[in-house]
Amino acid sequence: MAHRAEFRPPRWLRNPHLQSVLSSLPPRRAAGERALRRLGAVTTEHVVEVDDGVRLQGFHSLVPGAEPRGLVLLLHGWEGSAESGYMRHSAATLLARGFEVFRLNFRDHGDTHHLNEDLFHSCRLGEVVQAAVEVSRRFPSRPMLAAGFSLGGNFALRLALAAPAAGLPLVHAAAVCPAIDPAAVLGALETGPRFYHWYFMRKWRRSLLRKRALFPERHDFGDEVMALDMRGLTDWMVRRHTAMPGISDYFDGYAVAGGRLAALQVPVSVLAAADDPVIPVDGFPGLALPAHSRLEIAEFGGHCGFLEGLHLGGFGERWVAERLEAAASAAGAATMAVSAPA
Repeated sequence: MAHRAEFRPPRWLRNPHLQSVLSSLPPRRAAGERALRRLGAVTTEHVVEVDDGVRLQGFHSLVPGAEPRGLVLLLHGWEGSAESGYMRHSAATLLARGFEVFRLNFRDHGDTHHLNEDLFHSCRLGEVVQAAVEVSRRFPSRPMLAAGFSLGGNFALRLALAAPAAGLPLVHAAAVCPAIDPAAVLGALETGPRFYHWYFMRKWRRSLLRKRALFPERHDFGDEVMALDMRGLTDWMVRRHTAMPGISDYFDGYAVAGGRLAALQVPVSVLAAADDPVIPVDGFPGLALPAHSRLEIAEFGGHCGFLEGLHLGGFGERWVAERLEAAASAAGAATMAVSAPA
C-alpha cells in the first residue's frame, strides 16, 4: 500500500524539471559543504578492499565529542558521487541528529577510476555488500543503517535483501527515488526530455574515456563505441564486460520491482515522486513490501529533488533522517529490552 508523502514545495518549485536540475547544480553541492563545515564535522577518506582486490573509496564523517547513535551508509546515484549535493546535505542532516556517516563511492564514481581495472555496472552488488560489512567492522556503532538515492536507492534495497546472509548488522534502509525497474528507466530517458539522456550520456562517456586512458590495454574500444546511444552503449557494455548475454538479462539482474522485495527481513522505507521524469512512478504501487516496510509517494519532487526553497535544503534528506532516526530508536529500545534483567 502506498502512503502519501507530505511534501508541498512553493508553487514556483513545483515543476519536476526545475526540481531535478536545481538539485544537481553546483550551488546545492556548495550549500551541502557549508552545512558540514558549520557542524564542525571531521571527515576522513578510506579505501575499502574486498574480494578479488576490488577497492572502493568512501568518506567517514563524525562530529567530535558526540556519542554516535548509529552509523549510516550513504549510497549515491549513477554517475553521482559521495560529493553530490544530496549526499552532502543528507550527511549534514544525519550528523546533526547524532549519527556518524560513511559516504561510499561506487566503482568508477567520484575520483576512483584508477582503483579498479574493470568497469562499473549495476549488477556489482557483491562488492558493495562486502564493503558495507567492512565499514561496519571499522566503525562498530550500533545500529547500522543505510540510505541511497536513485541507483543508490536500488543498491540500498538490494543491500537490505542481502544483509542477513552476509552477516551485515543492518536494521533499516531508506531509498529515495530508487530505480526499481531499469528497463522502464531507460524507456523514460529515451522518450522524455532529451536533456536527461544527454546529461547522463555526457557523464558516462567521460567516465569511459577516463577508464580507457588509465587502462588502454584492457579498454581498447574505439570512438565508434562512444557514439552509441544509451541503449546501444549499455548493450555493448553488457556483452563485452559481463557474463550476461544481453541488455534484458542485465536489467533483470538488478531490478527490484514487483515481488522481488517481498522476502525482506530488514525493514525499508521508500520515497518516490509522482512527477519524477527519470524513474517512472507507475511501478511503485506494485511493489510487494512486507508489513514492516513502507512506501510513500509525493505529488511533487522531480528526480531526487524535493527542494523546499532558495536555501536549497530538501525534504528528501529530512525524510531520510526521520525514517532512520525512528528505526535507530526502535532498535535501541529493543536492545535495552533484551538486555534488561528479568
